[in-house]
Formats: sequence, C-alpha cells, structure tokens
Amino acid sequence: MARLLVLRSAPYHRSSLSAAVSSRSASFPRLARRHLPSPLRVPVRAVESSSGATKQGEEAPLAAGEAQEPLPTAPAFVVEELGWGTQLAVKLKMLVAPPWKRVRKGSVLTMTLRGEISDQLKTRFSSGLSLPQICENFEKAAYDPRISGIYLHIEPLSCGWGKAEEIRRHIVDFKKSGKFVVGYMPVGGEKEYYLASACAELYAPPSAYVALYGLTIQQTFLRGVLEKVGVQPEIQRIGRYKSAGDQLGRKSMSNEVKEMLGALLDNIYGNWLDTVSSTQGVYQVEKLKEEGWITDLLYDDQVMTMLKERVGQNDKKSLRTVDYSKYSGVRKSTLGIGGGGDLIAVIRASGSITRTRSGLSISSSGIIAEQLIKKIRTVRESDKYKAVILRIDSPGGDALASDLMWREIRLLADSKPVIASMSDVAASGGYYMAMAAPVIVAEKLTLTGSIGVVTGKFILQKLYERIDFHKEILSRGRYAELNAADQRPLRPDEAELFEKSAQNAYASFRDKAAMSRSMSIDQMENFAQGRVWSGQDAASRGLVDSLGGFSQALAIAKQRAKIPQDKKVRLVEISKASPTLPEILSGIGGSILGVDRVVKGVLQDVTSLNGVQARMDGILFERLENMPGENQLFLLVKEITNYFG
Repeated sequence: MARLLVLRSAPYHRSSLSAAVSSRSASFPRLARRHLPSPLRVPVRAVESSSGATKQGEEAPLAAGEAQEPLPTAPAFVVEELGWGTQLAVKLKMLVAPPWKRVRKGSVLTMTLRGEISDQLKTRFSSGLSLPQICENFEKAAYDPRISGIYLHIEPLSCGWGKAEEIRRHIVDFKKSGKFVVGYMPVGGEKEYYLASACAELYAPPSAYVALYGLTIQQTFLRGVLEKVGVQPEIQRIGRYKSAGDQLGRKSMSNEVKEMLGALLDNIYGNWLDTVSSTQGVYQVEKLKEEGWITDLLYDDQVMTMLKERVGQNDKKSLRTVDYSKYSGVRKSTLGIGGGGDLIAVIRASGSITRTRSGLSISSSGIIAEQLIKKIRTVRESDKYKAVILRIDSPGGDALASDLMWREIRLLADSKPVIASMSDVAASGGYYMAMAAPVIVAEKLTLTGSIGVVTGKFILQKLYERIDFHKEILSRGRYAELNAADQRPLRPDEAELFEKSAQNAYASFRDKAAMSRSMSIDQMENFAQGRVWSGQDAASRGLVDSLGGFSQALAIAKQRAKIPQDKKVRLVEISKASPTLPEILSGIGGSILGVDRVVKGVLQDVTSLNGVQARMDGILFERLENMPGENQLFLLVKEITNYFG
C-alpha cells in the first residue's frame, strides 16, 4: 500500500500523511534552504492566486466563464468591527440562548486536532473532526466576546497537507483578532509542527515525542505474495504514470512512478522548508526549546494554570473552557456574522466514488453518484442560488459514475457559476468531477490530476487447483465469459478486448479533460498519462486556475455571480447529511453489531471494483495504513481469499 511516511524515534507512533503515493528510492535534488531564527514567528501568506494560462482547444467548454477577468484573492477570514446595532443584537441573543448553548464569559476554546479530519460537515451524533467546523470555530471565536483565546492540542494527524494548510491559514488569521492562540504538542512530526508553528506560543511536555527527521515515500508490492497463494492479477492501467493497481500487479516501482513521486515529495518537502525551517534530525525536546522551535517545556496542567492567570481567573479552581463539540453548535448568526442576502450553494463530495450505494455503504462512506446527481439537479433547477461551490476531497473510483457526475456538473455550470474547490485530493475521478467547473481552486499541496484509468481482475486457477475447488460456466457469445471466468487465463482475443475497453475509457477521460480545460488533445496528453500533480504544479500547467482554500473559492464565486466582495452571502450546505442509526450508535461509543470498521471498509472497496476505475493509488487499502505491516498482509490475503473463494 502506498503511504507517505515520516521517520520517527522508537517510542513515537507513526501517523500517515495521506499522500496515497509510494516510495522513491532515488535521491531527489537538494532544495534551497532558508534558516529562520524562530519558526513561531514565520510570516505566512494567507492565500495565493495563480491563474493558469488559457489554451486554445478545438471545442469551447459547455459553460465558458469570463476567463480573461483576473481572479480575486482572499484570506481565510477577516475580523471586522460590528456596528452598535449588531453588537446589541448579539448581546440579546446570548442572553436568551438555551443553557446547553451558553458559553461563559472569559472562556477559552479548546480543540484537539488528532487523527482523521473529514471535509464533510458532521452531525451532532457523528464522531471525529470536521474541517469546515474547525475553520468556522476559529472565525466564530475571533468575534465572540465570550472567548478569550484558543488552546490547541496538536497530536498525530491522518489528514493530507491540503487540510493542514487550510487549518494553518485560519490559525494565522485568528491571531489578527488580538486574541491568543496557544499550542500544545506532546507528540508530533513535520505535519504536526507545520500547524503548531503558526500558534503564537507552543508548549510541549518534557517527555514529548517530537521527531523532525524529514520525509520519505514508500510503497509495498503484493504480486509475489499473491502468486504464492495462487492468485494472478490481470491489471490494465492506462497511462505511464498511473500507479493504481501497481501494488497488486507489480513487484517493484516503475521509473515513471519514481519520477512522479519524487516531484511530489520535492513539493511537500520544499513547502515545509520554506514555511517552517530547514533544521532536520531534531528529536530532543530540550533542543527544540533551546533553538526556539517551542516556547517552553510545560505539562498540560501548567499551561492551563498559566492561561487561567492570563484571563484573570486566579480565584477559580479550573480554567473556564468550551470544547470543540459544544462550540461547533454555536451559530454564526448568534455572533452577528451570519450571512444574508444572496445564497451560494455548497456541494461537498468526499471519499471514493461509486455509482450506486452498496449493501455495505453508510451515508458518509463516500461519493454515491446517483445521490449527488439528485442534489446537483436540485440546485440547477432552483433560481435562488446565485453560484455553487463544489468542494471535492476524492481520489476517484468508478469511471462511469465520474463521467455521469461530470455531465451533470457541466449542465449546472451552464445555468450558474460553479467553482470547484479541492481539499487534500481531487485526483483521477475526483479531478474528472472538478474539471467540469469553469474555475478550479486547489491548495498548493493538493494531490490532483491522475488523468488515467485502471481495470483488473484476478485469475484464480492455481488457487482453485490448490484447494481442489471446481467451477464450470455455460455461456453463449464470444466474450460472455470475459468477466465471469476466473478459473482460467484470458484468451488472446479476450485480453485484447479487455485492454481496448480500458484504452477507450482513458481516451474519453483525456479528451473531455482537454475540452473542459480548453486545450488540444495533444496538450492534455502531456499532462495526463495518469500523472498525479501537486496543486502548484497543476496550476502552472493549466489544470488548476487558482491556489487557495475555501475562502478563495468563495471570493471567485462572488465575482462570477456579480456579488460585491464586501457583501455578505449565505452559504447553503446541500450535502449536509442526516444522522443514521449506525452513526448515532457510533457517536455514543459503540460499534454497530461488533462489525470491525477496518474489515468492513476493505470489503466495501473490494466489492466496488467492478468495471473501469478512475482512481488514484492507495484507495483499496487506505484503511489499513495504521496497522502493522504483517497485520495488513494477513488481512489483505484473508479478504481476497474470502471474497473470491
């Protein structure tokens, strides 16, 4: 399985960097390093705008926007002084708020950033963190007169660098409110420190596990293991850089994949050096303090005592706090910063792409095309929405489902402005969706592109012979057994048809990408071939129009809808899910019917692999990332043999 890893000291538990890419054995060019006296005082640009060059294609896009108009830039948020009337209304709303929604004056907002961070809104019963709710909490706390500051616990993260950049941008903008933001990092590596260094102050316990060793990418290959158990993978991947399926079909990394992953690693590593520092090999927390990487070595209770003194609560037994979960329930309108006037729809699409819901799916298990298409049509048929932001965090999936959504998004863009905003990843099928929008916004380190397809099947002849399993098929038609027969190798004519179907799907994907981005097919072919690009590299090649986060997409949506930038709008979340019974039980702390989340996730992905896939490497096995290698291998072989046996 492909993972981006940070080398750690022995006691430290590695967290995946969610790059979903594989290892690079060759060394990469030495990058220019910038030495900074104190990473805690590094200035950061809130957003960057990079307008890709418009290329002339043979066919104009279905919904051509004003490509010549310069795209605006925007910070995460700006703190503005509220009028006296608004301030009075805020005080009244706070007085009449129900007890369970009240926040005591002088409270400190506490948030623990750890593990997975979803790009979807969470219901009150859902567990885990939500990126839009984290970002909204920063903005609300900046305005809320009851909040004195923010205390962030930063621990190993399983999100990608796109989400990390979005959160860091909000930390930087929150500090402009004049309130304090204090970080506490007991365990961390490069990504965790990338966030923590944006805090005005950063503390760690004397026994903290902090390892800044540098970044590596690695990939494991299972072809040899599968052969030993009698499983022969037949993989058709179209595109020299398309690495999806490599862990099943190859025993080593191709030169093209090494080139691609090396460029991605250079981008991630270079951005870290430019933003934070060039110091490497740090593992002693005392040295971090001496060199100014952290403010001081204090335990959590000592930091809480310090904050209690800072906010004037010395006479209190404990610091007044409000946690992430409760504060997420505070409405922006309560604080006088709710939107008004024109409506802009927000459609969120996160996870692996399938066409229909499988029996193992839950409402938050990925992008189900038939459901998303209904929401897209609802927005298209309504006159109340002035623009649409399509927020994508997906590595791809079913190629047919991706194409059906592409068509619906194109039709939507023909009726009103549509801006695609990419999070951690919008690659392969995820990019298929995004390219339907006239304007695409990505983070600098968003993983995108991967314009290619993969399809495959398992030949189980040797496995069947080994376990004395017999299978017979009666068929009519020359190619009737193409997908059904797994007890024998493909005939030459079947193998030819198998390859042609994948080639046809690739040509369709590439040609529509060329049309959508106003390029010739030959131009697009240079950037396709299944290659994954970082957001900044994609922008320089015309695959992305602007660099930034959600606020950048909102500014462009206002521009295209002819709404003044200083005018408030109301964002309407179209994809907001209702809580399901499994989510409610999970949120309470139970495990529905004792079904293991990891096994269920693997089964769901395996059963979705029907037909041609437009997906980026690492999706089938992404839920195994944090398991020891031998357990991953055991579970993988077990599930394959269970499914096909």
